[in-house]
Amino acid sequence: MNLTEKDKNRIIELIKSGEKLPKEDIYKLFSDEEDVFLFWNGRKEEVTNIALPFHSIEQIDEPRKDTKTRPTLFDTRGRQLKGWTNKLIWGDNKLILSSLANGPIREEIEKQGGIKLIYIDPPFAVGADFGFTIEINGETAEKKQSIIEEIAYRDTWGKGISSYLTMMYERLKLMHSLLADDGSIYVHCDWRVNFLLRFLLEDIFGHNNFGTDIIWKRTGGHHLAYKGFDVMTDTILWFYKSKNYIFNQPYQQLSEKELNEKFPYIEKETGRRFNHQKLEKSSNSYSKGETRIIQGRKIVSNIGWIWTQATFDERLQKNPYLIYWTTNNKPRYKLYADEYIGRKIGNIWDNIEALASGSNERIDYPTQKPEALLERIMKASSNECDLVADFFCGSGTTAAVAEKLGRKWIAADLGRFAIHTTRKRMIGVQRQLQKEGKDYRAFEVLNLGKYERQFFMDDLTNGQLKQKEELYINLILEAYKAKRIEGHKTLHGSKAGRFVHVGPLDVPVTQNRLIKIFEECKQKLYTQVDVLGFEFEMGLTPQFIQELKEKGVAITLKYIPGDVFDKRAVKKGQAKFYDVAYLNAKVHKVKEKTIKIELTDFVTHYTQDDIEDIQQSMRKGSKVVIEDGQIIKITKDKNGILNREVLTENWYDWIDYWAIDFNYEDKKEIIRIHNEKGEIEEKWTGNYLFENEWQSFRTKKNQELEFTSATHEYDKKGKYKVMVKVVDILGVDTSKIIEIEI
Repeated sequence: MNLTEKDKNRIIELIKSGEKLPKEDIYKLFSDEEDVFLFWNGRKEEVTNIALPFHSIEQIDEPRKDTKTRPTLFDTRGRQLKGWTNKLIWGDNKLILSSLANGPIREEIEKQGGIKLIYIDPPFAVGADFGFTIEINGETAEKKQSIIEEIAYRDTWGKGISSYLTMMYERLKLMHSLLADDGSIYVHCDWRVNFLLRFLLEDIFGHNNFGTDIIWKRTGGHHLAYKGFDVMTDTILWFYKSKNYIFNQPYQQLSEKELNEKFPYIEKETGRRFNHQKLEKSSNSYSKGETRIIQGRKIVSNIGWIWTQATFDERLQKNPYLIYWTTNNKPRYKLYADEYIGRKIGNIWDNIEALASGSNERIDYPTQKPEALLERIMKASSNECDLVADFFCGSGTTAAVAEKLGRKWIAADLGRFAIHTTRKRMIGVQRQLQKEGKDYRAFEVLNLGKYERQFFMDDLTNGQLKQKEELYINLILEAYKAKRIEGHKTLHGSKAGRFVHVGPLDVPVTQNRLIKIFEECKQKLYTQVDVLGFEFEMGLTPQFIQELKEKGVAITLKYIPGDVFDKRAVKKGQAKFYDVAYLNAKVHKVKEKTIKIELTDFVTHYTQDDIEDIQQSMRKGSKVVIEDGQIIKITKDKNGILNREVLTENWYDWIDYWAIDFNYEDKKEIIRIHNEKGEIEEKWTGNYLFENEWQSFRTKKNQELEFTSATHEYDKKGKYKVMVKVVDILGVDTSKIIEIEI
């Protein structure tokens, strides 16, 4: 430690008095360890080591069942590859990365050879968020980010650059731990943070493991009005974990015009386009002044030629047109255009354009990148069947390219809309590969679900389990603006004449729980109660709630938003509880053991805006708002006259995607966890896997939905449960179970 006794005493006194240490003193404290020390306010060396089990939302084994498909004698359709199941994970990628690195799934990853390639396109624009726009009847509505997403934004940029560095540092360290020894990471960024991220990556991967910074020219310029240079490039930082990294040299093919210029001659005998070059000098070739006969011509060599006579004659025998003769009778070696592999690609990528507005790839996701960009990266730093990953997956380009190139993949994102966009995109890729007769893999949609909330509560209570339940109930009631009440078995609060039950943290609100609430209300002569929950049992139907109402107790089910964990959001009244959506579907029997499902209704009460407040604050103009399950366009003219136009005219305007599991409860959801002995243990969660057997959804090119499924034939008679799942245009899931007897 390069400190004098005087320096040491001065620093001790500064610490005792709570004063800030000068930066030069901070450097002196670490100068013996590193020549250069990267430091910022909030830097921590330790990383999260939590290992939470993953909860299965959905499993897509086949693109869809379709009655139009007819088997043939030689079935050339693509097949689902067995073994590894690709993973699309919704949640905080810090917890996802930690759970992948420290949980049982790490063993599965290692069996695949580890993750060979990680590509990430993390947020790098101050002000970027998780909101998105939706098209509805010719108008554009904005879906605001949830408070959970807002918390992520605050964690990223709340303290400026230092909080961004803290957010990225821990995640990059976890990615480094997951990466195989021969793996690489590519980090996509722009001019605002490229230098910061390079410092972080060098700190984690080491200066000697820096590959290069790739400069991607993504635009020809925006011709901006303000003073300064147009920013036309992004940076992609390439680091590898060791010198044993995978690298397949990419080559750039020539355009048609460039081919014609580079290979200007056409061989009369074959029609092949070619150019020529001198025969190079070699110690193992003809000597200078030596006379040879080539294709019947007498040649006196003025230079050495690269081949020995035997090798040269052998090549001539295979291709008698190999030699091109100049006008002054000099032999030249032909270079054929169809054998040209291209020129080596360097770190300036100016031949991959950003997606145009009319591109077939475009799915209108704000940060979507072209598939050609990911294809070049993936081919360079991975091989077929390798496992690749993207932990800020956005629109799912990494997963889509991986599937097309025969790679296995893991993709994750915090945004619900990103996960839903990627799910639809990957089903589309599966369908196309199957149609082309190419193989594909199943994928599953996962999250940390109730386990993630459990982690948050442990964090809030410092693990003090006795305080957890009381803190949790008070937290929810405060967010709901309800008063706490005592002396009840099932009721926790009251609000505006209605009683309130706070559902459990770890499990869904069940029908049995509602019956107990109903019984206490009947005993105490209460007639109205709000039941708040993060999840509700999938079998709960509007009919059951109606039955309880007819017996004297009106129960309203409301979702607890994830926003309740942010005290700032609660204080501002931003945590909005809303009624559970519901759907209706009808079963049509086609034959004795054959059915089809018709989607007949969908009702949501999603709210994100307060129309009254917006109308009062508006000047002239228009705004599209979402309140109580309606998307409404508000217009105010110069005289202050207001007009409301409901854009969601029909229930199906809300539907973006729906899917069916024709035999729900035939496959249990099994999670793998480490028990107290550190051994991997399999445990049934009490839930079943939703196996997506048929689906219909909107795309940018095709906004039409099918409301009646293809037929499904059961193998034998009996009782079955059919699950229907709807995802609305805001990315929110709603499910219903229908019991049938075949």
